[in-house]
Amino acid sequence: MNRLEIDDVTKVYDAGTNPVAAVKSLDLEIRPGEVVALLGSSGCGKTSTLRMIAGFESVTSGTMRIAGVDVERRPPARRNVAMAFEGYSLYPPMTVRENIGFALAAGGTDAAQIRQRVDDMAGMLEIDGILERYPSSISGGQQQRTSLARALVRDAALHLLDEPMGQLEPQLRTLLRGRIKHFIKERGHTAILVTHDQTEANALADRIAVLEGGELQQYATPGVLRDRPSNLFTGTFIGEPPMNVIEAVPDVEGARVRLRLGEGVALDYAREAFSVPVLQLLESRSHLHLGIRPHAVRLGEGGGAPARVTVNQWLGDQSHIATAFAGATLVAVEHDRVAARVGDVVHVTLAPDALHLFDSDTGVALAHGRELA
Repeated sequence: MNRLEIDDVTKVYDAGTNPVAAVKSLDLEIRPGEVVALLGSSGCGKTSTLRMIAGFESVTSGTMRIAGVDVERRPPARRNVAMAFEGYSLYPPMTVRENIGFALAAGGTDAAQIRQRVDDMAGMLEIDGILERYPSSISGGQQQRTSLARALVRDAALHLLDEPMGQLEPQLRTLLRGRIKHFIKERGHTAILVTHDQTEANALADRIAVLEGGELQQYATPGVLRDRPSNLFTGTFIGEPPMNVIEAVPDVEGARVRLRLGEGVALDYAREAFSVPVLQLLESRSHLHLGIRPHAVRLGEGGGAPARVTVNQWLGDQSHIATAFAGATLVAVEHDRVAARVGDVVHVTLAPDALHLFDSDTGVALAHGRELA
């Protein structure tokens, strides 16, 4: 089975007296038939990880196994890995058709079968009209789809896709995501996607590995990353707009729970709004950070805590309202137009079951709603 196991892998680029650790003690397991996204900002280590899997970069320490076999010392050609490069890496003297079918021809596949598979792949990726042209005569987006087709057409142990749709216009990208996900799943391929695009990761991946500074922050399904982030970084990195975060001082007394925020603002709740474990957590903390997703912030004209509108954007299908609240910026998302103008005072309600609590010093998640992290 095409399982990939990455155990305690570190990659250090030795630049003389200033070595750079691009990947630090990474542990990942990708199950057979699973699509996994490596998600993070530029320089987080995702492409270095992909290139180590492919064999284009050496592993400084740790082990990598494909189907139970150590592959660190195997050259790329012996790993049975198909890769779509961010830089395309097409063969200039070959037509688009020849580029896509190159690995199949090299492996001895029958010519008629190669033609059929190339035609099918080109149709799926909307490049069937350029098959007889050369890479120098087609656009960057067409070159990217040619590189992607060349990887997907192969029957490989792993399919590695490095920013495979970054050059495509949004409408085409949306169309192809669904086709590619169906193609991969229908054939039981195991695939790893590198991207900085959360929408692409959510649409294609079964699980997402969030990376930052060469370290794995969290590895989970898109739903878990959204609803139960393991730390402040994941909580604020995942989601658009990002999670709101405000420092709070908890005060549990009698029948009420008060969360004291900045500038004298306080959130008051009934004791029953929290579970016993979360109450005990609040009682034990002198301060913490609370997070809430913008979609969970409720706006109204009365009740709740006051906030002053600083931005009101209508995006065609939803409103993003930024407010000055408790010495911080609090963003709310509404699905209808909101009449509030810049400078108006609105009242915000933060439901206790929508709160995420984090340790102020370490950023580690403590609780999500009524459950401990």
